[in-house]
Amino acid sequence: MAGIVSGGAIYLGRSGQREVQVAGTDAFWPHVVLYVLAASVAVMVLRRSGTRSPRLLLAPLGSTAEHRLAWTVRSIFRRVSALPRLLLSVIPLAMLVYFPYRCGMQVLGGLDPNFVVNAWGGPTYFGAMAFHYVDGALLAAVSAGLLNRLLLPARTEPAQR
Repeated sequence: MAGIVSGGAIYLGRSGQREVQVAGTDAFWPHVVLYVLAASVAVMVLRRSGTRSPRLLLAPLGSTAEHRLAWTVRSIFRRVSALPRLLLSVIPLAMLVYFPYRCGMQVLGGLDPNFVVNAWGGPTYFGAMAFHYVDGALLAAVSAGLLNRLLLPARTEPAQR
């Protein structure tokens, strides 16, 4: 919601003067290469895992992510690697928070022609949306993969008596 509100503010504060499209700012071909690479990596990960389920790609975003993060925090004084793991996890965690914010901002902010004129998918609303959303999804996937490597494995706590 914060992203949508922010995008709405951008749209409401739009300029009446239209910006000029600068050639080469659409980044179409680099994104085609990114998409092919991302699809290739996804197929490779699924094949190496021995499963055909795409849930593997979302593993760090599932219900165990909360337990893994909590266990890493609680292990700071017990394991030497816990604090560095936690500190390194801040950036991918921030990316996972930023991605939905940025997507929300794009929904209403993208209605301003100047917001998308020199965007990577511009000068159209739908082109800018497609490129930004796929970029965000790739960043989220990389962030989730990093968190999967950084956070300690989930540990089940012994039952309280």
